Amino acid sequence: MKLFTVMFSYLLLLGLYTPPSLSDSPPLQDMCPMAPQGERKLFMNGYLCKHPSTILASDFKTLLLNHAGKLDNVVIVTAAEFPGLNTLGMSMARTDIDPYGLVLPHSHPRASEMMFVHDGRVLAGFFDTTGKLFQKRLCKGDVFIFPRGLVHFIMNYGFRLATTFSVLKSQNPGVVGITHAMFAPDSDVVEGLVARVMKFREMEISDNKTTDFPWTS
Repeated sequence: MKLFTVMFSYLLLLGLYTPPSLSDSPPLQDMCPMAPQGERKLFMNGYLCKHPSTILASDFKTLLLNHAGKLDNVVIVTAAEFPGLNTLGMSMARTDIDPYGLVLPHSHPRASEMMFVHDGRVLAGFFDTTGKLFQKRLCKGDVFIFPRGLVHFIMNYGFRLATTFSVLKSQNPGVVGITHAMFAPDSDVVEGLVARVMKFREMEISDNKTTDFPWTS
């Protein structure tokens, strides 16, 4: 009886533990319901790979981040635009922000983001699931991390154009725009949120400190 108990416990623990190499791959799209048997066709969680004999050095170079995109918007380059990123689990982004400009609160459901300040000064922050705000003023050369799925924002608090580059931990991180997804761009709600976020510039938060800042007051 004791031997049976030991073996059962071992099998239970073995069933609960799944080696990383055998675990499910993270999804690369928002959802993937199972297709009925008669409708199933080839569908990849990503993109088909090139034959090794056709791979070129140019597959691993991109010019898409050489120039500024639309101001106060994030330009993300994924495996769809940059073939060499396929299966590597990462993408890149560039953000150019006008003086006193703002990238509105948004999130990336499938990726954490590491942002490098290439030029200028920005205020970057994110909210955790309790509504607590973590933000820092950043200068050229500084790096800031936005955890996966958390709402974050960036604003320029300098007097000239600010540029940042980011690496995101997914070849298809996704972008969820919190405001424009729910409200018209020129609505009072969006204008109110912009005004509220802009006030964060006046909040001085020292190193290793955070603050509670509810969305509504």
